[in-house]
Order: sequence, then structure tokens, then C-alpha cells
Amino acid sequence: MTSSNSQTLQFGPFQLNSVEAGRFLLDGGAMFGVVPKTMWNRKIPADQDNRIKMAMRSLLIRSEQTGKTYLIDTGSGHKFSDKLSEIYGFDYQHSELIHSLSKLSVSPSDITDIIFSHLHFDHCGGTTQYVNGELLEVFKNATYHVNRHHWETATNPNQREKASFFRENLQPVADSGRLNLTDETIEFESGFTVLTVHGHTLGQQLPVIKADDNTIVFVADLIPTHAHVPLPWIMGYDMNPVQTLQEKESFLEKAAEENWYLFLEHDADHEVITVKKSENRYLLNESLLLHEIEKQKTSR
Repeated sequence: MTSSNSQTLQFGPFQLNSVEAGRFLLDGGAMFGVVPKTMWNRKIPADQDNRIKMAMRSLLIRSEQTGKTYLIDTGSGHKFSDKLSEIYGFDYQHSELIHSLSKLSVSPSDITDIIFSHLHFDHCGGTTQYVNGELLEVFKNATYHVNRHHWETATNPNQREKASFFRENLQPVADSGRLNLTDETIEFESGFTVLTVHGHTLGQQLPVIKADDNTIVFVADLIPTHAHVPLPWIMGYDMNPVQTLQEKESFLEKAAEENWYLFLEHDADHEVITVKKSENRYLLNESLLLHEIEKQKTSR
């Protein structure tokens, strides 16, 4: 499998591309929980309505081992009322999922597998669309991979999390006949697994790609932006913040020790980071683009 796109990272038997699916805005206070605005606003400035700029960034993985084409998460999609569109400030002029895939010569029908980190609307909404008033799947050949505990949470949500799950995102997946409910550990193929965490929401999957002693982790909402690296910087959206704290500490210990590359789904200005440990604190080490990992690997 070959690609002439200069933004493609050859990572062992995998070709990886960052896929931008749009921008949106979320309340900065909710994004940083108990951290005071005077601190987080210096890292990611808020607008006049206290909202911060967020990315929706998917990861495309093309495998030379199996011929499969994976997509991790699908952004928010376009199925919003005017009121919600105004609240969340969706910006598809910046980027849009299908357009971004087309620039890589990939069509929705080419996607064989969609791996959902979880099913909050900004991670799975691009999976379905309305066409002439009819709700349809976008990726009609894809198998959908969702953690089984998270599927139960998404389809029978608690009152606090209910607003994050939209029936129009989930029902076509349920009806597709191609839903695969995964366990805590799953190997999609050699070198491609997931790490499951539960603090943000029950059964969040973090895809892990390993090749040539290097590791890339799609960190989803465990570490949504570079500003969330410090341990206490945890979202108000998390269902179990103490568990998130424990999961983050364990994760960052290994990420710093083994110099993992962390692919950020929501950071508008940082695509991939590495972290370091200094005096029992975890800090941002480097920031780079996905395709720049190739040059970095040779200098390690």
C-alpha cells in the first residue's frame, strides 16, 4: 500500500493520517472542572461567552497486514438544530469529515471498521446523516466497534450523561447488523489494540498502535487537550473524576517512561504531544504533527 500524501505517517505496517472533522466551542469551566479560569485561560483562552476552541480530530489507519481501513471516531456530524449550532459554535468551514477523507482519496464506502472511543455526540455524530428527511448511515460497509459496557451506558444513560447521547447517532448503528461489542481488551490485529478507561464515561476505548518500539495512543477524552496533562486538570464532564485521576496517573507514568506519542482529538492547536515527568509532576514535553513522528523516530 502506498500513498503520495506528504502528511501520511508510515508506522510499521500502518499508514496513519490525521483527519479533521470540524471545530466547535465548549464552556471552558466545564472543560477544566475545579481549575480556576485564571489558570486555564492562559493556556487556552476563552471567548466572551467563556467558550474555548475545540477540534474534532479523527485518525485514519490503513493496514498493509489486513487491507482494512479503520477510522477512529467521526466527529459531530451535521444533525443539529439552530439553537444547538449556536450554543456549540460548530465550524465546518475550517474542516469537515467527508471532505477531509476525500483529500486522502478515501470515500465513506472504503472504511471497513469504525472504532468509537465512546459515543458522546462529538465523537460519533458523523456516522449518520439526514438525506431528504431520512436518517441514513454514512459508512455503509463499516463494522462499528464499541465497548459493551459503554454501549449499555449510551443506550440507558444516567440523567447527568443523557444530554451527550443522541438517539439519531445510535439507532442506525444498532440497526445496522454490523455492531461489534468489545471487551476490556481487544486486538484488532497485530500491533493494534485498545486501552479501556472508565473515569470520563464507562468503557472509553483508547486505541493503541505499536510499531518498531514506538507507541501512538489516541487519547480521546482522557487527555482532551495539551492543557489537561497535569493530573488535577480534569473535565467537569467526567462521570467519575477520582477514577479519571487514577487512570491518568497510571497512563502518564507509562507514557513518560516509554515516550509514547499522544494523539489529541480535541486540541485545536496541538495534534500530537509527548510528556515528561519532573519532580512527580507530568508536563508537556514536545508538540508535533502526526507525520513529523517519522523524523523523530530516527533521532530517538
